[in-house]
Amino acid sequence: MAISAACNSTQNSALGKTIISENNTKIYNPVISETSVRESLEYLASNELRGRETGSEGIEKAAIYIENIFANNNVKPYFETYRDSFETGGKTGYNMVGFLEGNDPVLKNEFIILGAHYDHIGLGKVVNGDSIANGANDNAAGTVGVLELAKHFAKINDNKRSFLFVLFSAEEMGLKGSKHLAKRLNSEGLDLYAMVNFEMIGIPMKDKNYLAYLTGYENSNFAEKFNEYSGSKILGFLPQAKEYNLFQRSDNYPFFQEFKVPAQTISTFDFTNYDYYHHVSDEAEKMDFSHISNLIQNVIPGLYKMGNTSEKEIKLNR
Repeated sequence: MAISAACNSTQNSALGKTIISENNTKIYNPVISETSVRESLEYLASNELRGRETGSEGIEKAAIYIENIFANNNVKPYFETYRDSFETGGKTGYNMVGFLEGNDPVLKNEFIILGAHYDHIGLGKVVNGDSIANGANDNAAGTVGVLELAKHFAKINDNKRSFLFVLFSAEEMGLKGSKHLAKRLNSEGLDLYAMVNFEMIGIPMKDKNYLAYLTGYENSNFAEKFNEYSGSKILGFLPQAKEYNLFQRSDNYPFFQEFKVPAQTISTFDFTNYDYYHHVSDEAEKMDFSHISNLIQNVIPGLYKMGNTSEKEIKLNR
């Protein structure tokens, strides 16, 4: 997330919550493995990847890691391969795009994108001999969130609409990857229902009656319907998100511009709970893995319902 200024939650966990499908049958009991979250995040934010700068050897390792998770969990490529390639600033970037086709003959032609950027800034200002900006919260955490959701939804395989699981490159260069993919998908006639972006979800907020905030809160009925689907208040309004116009500062925004549909970001960075934005100390060891796992787990019911309602109930406010 491009920011100009730099869980002690009251929510109950969705652990063990049974979701009922529209034909009243039990389909799954969502549990996100904290061990899996930790393993992926520690790798993506490791020194080996050297800050995952677009066009670098480090981000290539991250891309291969994402490809392997998609392939090993029956998430197919949407294009000929998992990679949507583009050029920017003399560098080649790759958006990673996984595809889970819907199982309804009509609704499968409608798409929901779950996205996060997996690039970071590479090297940063040296502190105590450390120059690698590992980008754990920004945005290995969001990347892991999308990977865990891809694994989960591919496993249960019970979505009427189709899902795209997208990890964007070159966000830190000005949303270049998401701009490229949004234009490409729009030119190809994709029927996009909604885009849900995950950004900086590694640390919980304090003293809030919701788990995460939604950027562009007032632009749609997204939070209202999502909380209704979830049976609890998962998403809320953060005044600072509007004050700093975060709606336009992450990879949701190009999809809003291109498709004019709900395209919003879920985040838990509230400007008071983390001091290491674009800092070499943004390390995996500072992440709250229990919080990340719990948040991912808690968004599953709402996302499941989005993928299965007979009508597009989430809409922009006119």
